[in-house]
Amino acid sequence: MSFDMLEYNRSDFDEKVFRSAPDVLVEAVSMKGVAPENYHATTIFPEYFKVKGKWILAEKSRMDCVAVLKSNNEKQIDKIEIKEFRKLEPGDKVILGRTEDGSQGIYVHTSGFSSKKDSTDSFAFRTGKSRETSYSRDYDRLYDLLKYERDNGYIVWVLGPAVVFDADSRRAMVALIENGFADAIFAGNAVATHDLEAALFHTALGQDIYTKNYLPNGHYNHIDAINKARRAGSFEKLIQEEKINDGIVYTCLKNKIELILAGSIRDDGPLPSVISDVYAAQNSMREHARKATTVLMLATQLHSIATGNMTPSYQVINGMVRPVYIYTIDISEFAVNKLRDRGSLEVSSIITNVQDFLVHLERNLAK
Repeated sequence: MSFDMLEYNRSDFDEKVFRSAPDVLVEAVSMKGVAPENYHATTIFPEYFKVKGKWILAEKSRMDCVAVLKSNNEKQIDKIEIKEFRKLEPGDKVILGRTEDGSQGIYVHTSGFSSKKDSTDSFAFRTGKSRETSYSRDYDRLYDLLKYERDNGYIVWVLGPAVVFDADSRRAMVALIENGFADAIFAGNAVATHDLEAALFHTALGQDIYTKNYLPNGHYNHIDAINKARRAGSFEKLIQEEKINDGIVYTCLKNKIELILAGSIRDDGPLPSVISDVYAAQNSMREHARKATTVLMLATQLHSIATGNMTPSYQVINGMVRPVYIYTIDISEFAVNKLRDRGSLEVSSIITNVQDFLVHLERNLAK
């Protein structure tokens, strides 16, 4: 079964409401990192801006940022750049306006990928997602999506440490990476720490990742793993010195998969590859979020929210607008619904433990 991509419903800019709309207003930034008053804040949806009578789609978007008009007068080319507030420079021409219906030259296309027909029933059971939801079709569609994206897209994973706490889920994630189903991985210090702990001691926080038995003085193991890595100075040297030949860190390096580790205040160590500057970490994550066509977030609430908030609902590839598919997987209903509360509406949720989820994927994809 081939994957059936959602088609983009383009707006008809020949309609009178768009033809009669004014060009956008802009105002230059006067202070670094500060937008002018009445700036337009971006959303996750496709957004168009009218410049010199032409509606221009903003590419590489992100919610809660500002739209900056970039003009090349020699080539008569205008484009819209989406910038974080902290990256604004004096002279940047920020687009102004708080309406999104085209009346100020700004149009937010919220129904670009709408495909569901409205139900004729005013009352229906099980319209949300919960532990009781049936996910068979969700899994089948995800299998087809990932097969398509391996050859045509850019797959980003956002991993929590639960992925490496279990021998089978750790092995399954490794198999998915080796079979081409990952282009970049976002995680924190803990994921890499416990993955390396598993490689060195077959434990996670001192507990055997298969038998779940606790080893004597096992609570030292993750700190020992960090200490060994810091002594080595890099993952590459640690892997060489300790003869590590399994796990997510090893497999990412072997297959040249980007592993972005963003630090936090609670981190032990941290490991030598962890980015301790939060904005530097965001910049690194944003580089890959800009390219993502499918994002899978597993059992990590804060990293999921961060990634969801910097990932738009669409990508423009070879001039074509296509959806970005975002999945959040967690055993907690609260965790999977949190992204919706934060504004990332285009999310599919699967409520299950990530060990079962990854094993399902590996058995159906890594063949």
